[in-house]
Amino acid sequence: MTRLLRLTVAAALAAAVLAAPARAQDRITAVHAFPANWVYSKSFLQFVKKVNDAGKGVVAIQVRGGPEAIGMFEQPNAVRDGIVDMVYTPCAFYAGSVPECDAVSASTIDGPTARRNGAYDAIKEAHIRRMNLYYLGWFDSGIRFNLWSTKEPRFDAQGNLDIKGVKVRGNPIYNAFFTNVLGASVLNMPSTEMYTALERGTIDMTGWTQIGIMDASWDKFLRYRLEPSFFSTDLGIVVNVRKWNALSDKTREILNRVAIEHEVSSVKELQALRVKEFAELERRGLKAVALKPDAGRRFAEGAREASYQRMKERMEKAGGRQEAERFIKLFAPAS
Repeated sequence: MTRLLRLTVAAALAAAVLAAPARAQDRITAVHAFPANWVYSKSFLQFVKKVNDAGKGVVAIQVRGGPEAIGMFEQPNAVRDGIVDMVYTPCAFYAGSVPECDAVSASTIDGPTARRNGAYDAIKEAHIRRMNLYYLGWFDSGIRFNLWSTKEPRFDAQGNLDIKGVKVRGNPIYNAFFTNVLGASVLNMPSTEMYTALERGTIDMTGWTQIGIMDASWDKFLRYRLEPSFFSTDLGIVVNVRKWNALSDKTREILNRVAIEHEVSSVKELQALRVKEFAELERRGLKAVALKPDAGRRFAEGAREASYQRMKERMEKAGGRQEAERFIKLFAPAS
């Protein structure tokens, strides 16, 4: 699918969502973190359409847009403060307020598993307690992250990634790992600025999920994917608690039911998409470069432990460090 066609499809889907039913009893305003033509936003818009179809005459979600409507890093506080009713965003974007989000980012499970083993209930309770947000669902889970680079990665004598002199893009998800473990000096920027940064050579390397590189057209500049993967997608829907409590029982039932269904379907769809995108990126000349087994193990463990350490420190300040171990076991159970 060409980039123009992807944009056209995304625009059509967004238009269908924006044309929400007019006579619903409950109306919910929503925004999403990424541009409408990016894969994760398209998944959210599919969820919205499912809710609007299932809830005709009962509930209608009206999407106001993405980061052009409310800045992606401002959205969590906007839903907390009632400026908007619902936000679809990475949990890591507000982990400073909900430290338990780091357990989601470092998880080894997916959304459907979290429903079964109690992890979902735990993170939902943390959202209510810390930010007065109702955590409706963990969508598009089970997709991992990689480091993507415009230049061939270098390695030191022990086989570890040598990141000296590399211009690395940072953000709240990666920074503890990049700075404390890899020793990188990062330049923080939102993902929507990455295309220009890559084009100008401001950035050489970035972390990103295993899908979506082509949606953003970053594949024009990125030439290498480093293995192994690390972290996990942590995208979820949060709803202002006051708004949630004001909704009818029927509306809440529809939202919860469709959320659970979408958690399952999005995992399957995006895993299939990952296979297709890896193949297409390889066809376009992007190469996978792997760390040697021991170095790869240190790399993956370093990513996980950096997130856990940050979570523990934040939870200690908030008075609850002992709870950190419970979240680690829920989201990364021993095999």
